[in-house]
Amino acid sequence: MATIETIHYTDAGLHGKALRPSGRGGFVNRLVLMFGSLMRWLSRMLERRRSRLALLEMTDDQLKDIGISRCDAHNEGLRPFWD
Repeated sequence: MATIETIHYTDAGLHGKALRPSGRGGFVNRLVLMFGSLMRWLSRMLERRRSRLALLEMTDDQLKDIGISRCDAHNEGLRPFWD
C-alpha cells in the first residue's frame, strides 16, 4: 500500500515562477477560509436551534430520562440560537 507524502510549497517552482501567487491569490484563499468558517459557525447555530426545538417536543418521561424538568426544557427551547 502506497503512502501519501506531504506537499511542500517552495518559493519558486519551475522556471523560477512562484507556486502561490502573492496578492490576489492570498486574498482569495483568506476569503474562502473566512466563508468556510462562517458556514461552520452557522451550521453549529442551526444545530443548536434544532436541539432546543427537540427538547420542546419531548414527553415528560423522555425529559425525566435525561434529567431535565419541563420548565428547564421550555426555558432552553425558547432561547435564541445565537445564545
